[in-house]
Amino acid sequence: MKVVYEKPASLKDVTFTYCPGCTHGIIHRLVAEAMDDLGIREKTIGVSPVGCSVFAYEFFDCDMVGAAHGRAPAVATGIKRVHPDKYVFTYQGDGDLAAIGTAEIIHAATRGELITTIFVNNAIYGMTGGQMAPTTLIGQVTDTTPYGRDAKANGLPIKVCELLSNTDGVAYLERVSSHDPRFVLQAKKAIHKAFKYQMEGRGFTLVEILSTCPSNWGLNPLDSLKWLEDNMLPFYPLGVFKDKGNTGE
Repeated sequence: MKVVYEKPASLKDVTFTYCPGCTHGIIHRLVAEAMDDLGIREKTIGVSPVGCSVFAYEFFDCDMVGAAHGRAPAVATGIKRVHPDKYVFTYQGDGDLAAIGTAEIIHAATRGELITTIFVNNAIYGMTGGQMAPTTLIGQVTDTTPYGRDAKANGLPIKVCELLSNTDGVAYLERVSSHDPRFVLQAKKAIHKAFKYQMEGRGFTLVEILSTCPSNWGLNPLDSLKWLEDNMLPFYPLGVFKDKGNTGE
């Protein structure tokens, strides 16, 4: 019988420990498939910081390095400069990248570091208990905004792709989603392109992936997919925000 679907070689043969309905598992698979398709697993080094992404080293079957909260781009920069022949990626959540790690991601992008960032945006702090994140939507209920995020009291959400699109060092920047098979296929293409651009030495690449957090959203897995579609997509529009390969920048 012909095998048409199997575990990527770049994933370890272990069971995911993420909460039911969390799309980290889907995103892990997409990253692993990109490494397999491009044949770069043996030359890839991943960096995961604090948050749900801290367990990435348990699942990716490539060299992995741990980083302090928010510092993955700085660590990845050091690794890439010492090992320019390797392909380096960071795997970060919104509470990590868009909060304590804001300076690191902006400056890595501005410098045009030859690294790839996989940015998982679920609009909440996942591992630490469901507090408001920089990406939490206006009106969204969290542990620290029990009456909903208020713009006057809590500020407005950060749109990372829009923010980084103004930096000259970025070669490729796209926002995708993981809530539906059609969008998952688009996410796979985006991750593949981000790694390919790094291999070609074009500059900094980042793929933002809208994700679910059923446990901290207080929803079942199916309803969380619907919540993402109804609430996150209107505020975080999908699309390519920068692509030097297509525009000739």
